[in-house]
Amino acid sequence: MPTHAIDHEQIITQTPHGVVTTDSDFIVRYINASAERLTDVRKQDVLEKNLFEAIPQMRKIKDRLDDSVLNRVESGGKTIVIRHFKNMESDEEEQRSMTYVFLINDYNEIMSLTTEFERTQQFIDELQEIIEASFDGILVTDGDGNVLLVNQSYVRNTSLQKEEMIGHNMREMINPDWMKDSVALLVIEQRKPATLHHTTRHGRNIIATGTPIFDKKGDIKMVVINTRDISEIYELRDELSKSKEMEKLYFRQITDENAGGDSPKIVIADSKMQDIFSLAKKIADFNTSVLITGESGVGKDVLANYIHEHSSLRKDHRFVAVNCGAIPENLLESELFGYDEGAFTGAVKGGKPGLIEAANGGTLFLDEISEMSLPLQVKLLRVIESPTITPVGSQRKISVEFRLLAATNKDLEKAVEKGAFRKDLYYRLNVVTMKIPPLRERRDEISALALRFLHMFNKQYGLDKKITREVMKELEDYQWEGNVRQLKNTVEYMVVVSNNEYLQINDLPWIQQSGSSMDADKGDTASYKVQVEAFERRLLTDALRKYGSCRKAAAALKIDPSNVVRKMQKFKINAERGRINAE
Repeated sequence: MPTHAIDHEQIITQTPHGVVTTDSDFIVRYINASAERLTDVRKQDVLEKNLFEAIPQMRKIKDRLDDSVLNRVESGGKTIVIRHFKNMESDEEEQRSMTYVFLINDYNEIMSLTTEFERTQQFIDELQEIIEASFDGILVTDGDGNVLLVNQSYVRNTSLQKEEMIGHNMREMINPDWMKDSVALLVIEQRKPATLHHTTRHGRNIIATGTPIFDKKGDIKMVVINTRDISEIYELRDELSKSKEMEKLYFRQITDENAGGDSPKIVIADSKMQDIFSLAKKIADFNTSVLITGESGVGKDVLANYIHEHSSLRKDHRFVAVNCGAIPENLLESELFGYDEGAFTGAVKGGKPGLIEAANGGTLFLDEISEMSLPLQVKLLRVIESPTITPVGSQRKISVEFRLLAATNKDLEKAVEKGAFRKDLYYRLNVVTMKIPPLRERRDEISALALRFLHMFNKQYGLDKKITREVMKELEDYQWEGNVRQLKNTVEYMVVVSNNEYLQINDLPWIQQSGSSMDADKGDTASYKVQVEAFERRLLTDALRKYGSCRKAAAALKIDPSNVVRKMQKFKINAERGRINAE
């Protein structure tokens, strides 16, 4: 390969800096054109002559040759700057000799260049500040896809650090998980702007748009990439979709009610509840006894009524519901079996038929049957085995024919083991068992139920209240120890108490109660604790909903994942909901 020697003489000749060299006796050996111009001398007048005699400006620095400093010299209305260097050289005879090199510059030109440089640097700094302040992520590559510049927003959007990108080619960052293609490489290939969607390695959704910048020859010299995190847009889209579904459900319920549709008061959205009601419809035409179990307030009476309404044999007859726990034990027998005149003190003249007789041909629903006394259990068992009743204080027998449904919120098997419930009656009741899960385990129904109750109470009180998505989220996250009954009471409370057309978070009874207790006594430790725990619970719930897992929520909140799990247990936050998991 041919080599190209550097022409030092040509460089010195053409440089804008004035250059003068002398030997150790200060005899001028060389002067370039720039030095002639700056000192107003001619080469032929100074070569081989003493520097200080040939060039007047040099006389002013003669006494300062031992100082390696810049010397400013005024001459003929012109200001020049002179700097000198000592240079040791070896001649052909290996003898070392001293030479001097003088560099001369126009002071005003230097200052002008300095000012221009400062302005340029200031502009670059301001441009960098603008780039860093941009909400959009910005990345710049050269025409080959090598990264030249990255701002902090790009780091935030992509979760990649600057050192992972600057100096690297975009091809190195392509991977099958979250960046299957590079918008920069696409722009270079297609020679036109391009846009791609990426899901980052931390699950964020970003849009990347690349724009080419061409040089005078038409080649791509740079690609500017703008990125924007659209995760919130996706979340808003999901929220809008949920709101639209909620609206559809709301109007469907109103339409069903106005049209007198099939059981419009029943909301069935959960898959487990769908299975339960499907079984209920299947057994409705049979005379089989059914035992319905579940926590208080889950809707056991609703299921019992559903079975009655779907029975072609009994729906035209009465559905008689008796809460065995709400009637005093000494009155329950007379209420169930009826009584004759004079059966006991206070008995109504002419007697009174019992509720079992009232259910003749229809359905008798005994709620909270576990509260029935053992002696009364014996009498009920006798009625089941031989369908006749004997009113209190009477010898006559009355034939009855009815469908028996029973319900309890207790474990009857344990009650049997403890001797609190008759084993033979338990087996007669427990032909078909249907267990209704608590509301906190069927959260898909919470919004539908809330809207159903909202419409019901709006109609009842002549109002037109509406519920916000924020309140609906709070309802969906709440634990509902009182189940559907508590939800119904909560909605009624908000409808009646709220002064807002749209129900707000502050209208929720537990929020109002915590706020009221705080207002009642600012120094009350318990009230402070309630308020702090309410805030802590909401903060944790929002983090879990946003990040989808305990580990990611813990990282966002900067706490240990074990703390998240403990607090979820403390606040009874359901970890089985949709996106929330323990990863």
